[in-house]
Amino acid sequence: MGELKWYVLRAVSGQEKKVKSYLETEIERSKLAEAIPQVLIPSEKVYEMRGGKKRVRERSFFPGYILISADMSNEKAFHMVNEIPGVIGFLGNNGTGASKIPVPLRQSEVNRILGKVDEIDSFEEKLDTPYIKGEQVKVMDGPFSGFTGSVEEIFEDKKKLNVMVKIFGRNTPVELSYMQVEKLD
Repeated sequence: MGELKWYVLRAVSGQEKKVKSYLETEIERSKLAEAIPQVLIPSEKVYEMRGGKKRVRERSFFPGYILISADMSNEKAFHMVNEIPGVIGFLGNNGTGASKIPVPLRQSEVNRILGKVDEIDSFEEKLDTPYIKGEQVKVMDGPFSGFTGSVEEIFEDKKKLNVMVKIFGRNTPVELSYMQVEKLD
């Protein structure tokens, strides 16, 4: 048995989850769990406001790429991976045709990517829709719910905004969190 290394697998963009599922099924069916112990899609959780509700979704760091920990000296594993529907091939191939040898990631790259994945899991989700100065927003929560105003200041570190809201005919600055407002289309 050879050495396990991390490789980048190119897949059809948008089908990473399907390819990962096919890979895991085929690994189990072919009894290649020792040759390919881990398949990973580097992703992060982001949230966005839609219709006044917070929606969490997963976004891929590298669309069209999947990481696999594998022993590519095992020819059965190498060919099985290349035959999966939606797989384009390995990133960084040397040679041509069937003799293409995938190039493994350097350990520093693996640590950075896996570290980033672990780091994202330990933190809360990031907001996918940041606001810009002068943008019109609608207040969705709190005492000013239903009011509209324009963004005057953005406090990225605190995830808050200063919004100029017209109350009784006067412009009034109100500090609101990202979760209390929604962009006007």
